[in-house]
Amino acid sequence: MKLEGRVAGPWVAELNRLWNETAPNLAQRKLSLDLRETTYADACGIRVLKAIYAQTGAAILASTPWTQYLVEEVTTANRNRAEVEG
Repeated sequence: MKLEGRVAGPWVAELNRLWNETAPNLAQRKLSLDLRETTYADACGIRVLKAIYAQTGAAILASTPWTQYLVEEVTTANRNRAEVEG
């Protein structure tokens, strides 16, 4: 799955809709998330990406400092919750 541009605003709802249509058809196939052309993700976008990652353990492609940061945000489970609770 290749994402480009902004994962924010109405595009988050579209990503979520497409994911809900695609997920049942994956079966045992491994998902790859290509974020190399992603320029921004808001909190809702990160939440959807985290949900996709949590469900699939997808391989995530990143190429810039921003996309590498995004990968860390998506793959680090419950980091903020642990900081608040701790």
